[in-house]
Amino acid sequence: MPHVIDLGAGPTNEDCAQLGQSPDFDALNRLEIATYKCALIARYGAPPPGCRLAALSNAHDFGRYVTLVLHIDNETDEAVCAYAEQVEEGLGTWLEAGFSAPVIHDGETPRIVHPDSTAAVVSALLITRPRPDGRFPVPDFETLHTNLAGAFPDEAAAARARLSDAESA
Repeated sequence: MPHVIDLGAGPTNEDCAQLGQSPDFDALNRLEIATYKCALIARYGAPPPGCRLAALSNAHDFGRYVTLVLHIDNETDEAVCAYAEQVEEGLGTWLEAGFSAPVIHDGETPRIVHPDSTAAVVSALLITRPRPDGRFPVPDFETLHTNLAGAFPDEAAAARARLSDAESA
């Protein structure tokens, strides 16, 4: 029987768009959910077959909002159960996954830092990249960078191109 775990709208200790309060809530909510999905993949890897991360629309008195959920199709698979156990608590901060917040909520008008999840992933790949000698400045960065590069090969290529352009400039 399928099972769903609601992971929320973003890391628990971070601000996020507020339904009924944030200007352009729908766009900000979608951006934060897409980026949160990528951040969880950075931290825990891509979901194994038998489960998937997806957006779930929810009704509220003030309108609709989206949260990120883990759909579990195979509750008997050990890999699925292990993954579900890891991601169930989500993230506390964006930094735990090597990400910067996609939106800054420090006043009446939110400031978009990354226009889409692709830009957020490229940024995280640059943040967590190895030094020129191939070693990672923070040991945890190796896991984050490897998970992101494996799950998002196009974004990894874009990050490498950006580094190459910066080096040749």
